[in-house]
Amino acid sequence: MRTNFIIMAEIEQEWTTEIRPKDSLLSVDFKEIWRYRDLMMLFVKRNIITQYKQTVLGPLWFLIQPMMTTVMYMVVFGGIAKISTDGLPQPLFYLAGISFWQYFADCLGKTSNTFVSNAGIFGKVYFPRLVTPLSDVISNLLRFGIQFGLFLVVYAYYALFTDVQIHTNWYALMLPILVLMLAGLALGFGILFSSMTTKYRDLQLLLGFFVSLWMYATPVIYPLSTITNETLRLVMQLNPLTGIVEFFKYGMLGVGCHEWWMLGYSFGFMVVLLAIGIVVFNKVQKSFMDTV
Repeated sequence: MRTNFIIMAEIEQEWTTEIRPKDSLLSVDFKEIWRYRDLMMLFVKRNIITQYKQTVLGPLWFLIQPMMTTVMYMVVFGGIAKISTDGLPQPLFYLAGISFWQYFADCLGKTSNTFVSNAGIFGKVYFPRLVTPLSDVISNLLRFGIQFGLFLVVYAYYALFTDVQIHTNWYALMLPILVLMLAGLALGFGILFSSMTTKYRDLQLLLGFFVSLWMYATPVIYPLSTITNETLRLVMQLNPLTGIVEFFKYGMLGVGCHEWWMLGYSFGFMVVLLAIGIVVFNKVQKSFMDTV
């Protein structure tokens, strides 16, 4: 009788979660990630609260940082270097580039440290590891939204109270797509670097230096139209961020290069990068606790 009772109990028992090995390195279980959406939102809340929890000004730093950066660019690049802004007011031009670049840099910086910074959590409980970098990308949308709101305030000032001609067009409706592509590029680069930094920690230091130089290879503080050398211009266009930033500037401000092949190239680059990043990420997550 005891044996029959145990057998019946095993038959009636239903599992709520079943962990299985992945079929391939490229597989992503979106249903599983969706089931852990509450945990993802908890990570998003944690990222937002802890970033400025013990600061005096708190979330005001979201506004102070781009404002101070814009002033510095106006003095150095606009005043001293006399770099063109395609006839637009310097604050408006620089804020347009800063808002997009800062979102990419923040997402890349956070996701590139996924395994190292979350090793304590990963070693204690199971959940889809992609939840962590995805939460970083989502939480940084708040900062981007605030900085983009600052850009809109400056935009409204010049459009309503000055004689500056701003030619906004329908390309501005592509903003959600451009932000999604920006997030995809940051996520792809981030999880790729995160996978490699489990063994090679000095890559984290190299990444910070690389991102700083990368900004100068992206038309953030200057328009692409100022690049007259054809070879150098082509090299700049091969930067996957160039097409995204230029399309945003053209849609909102009416200046910038808006060749469709550039945006198509950026999208294709993002897809390939995400595929490579997921393959490496899935491979490393199986044994990263042995090296972290």
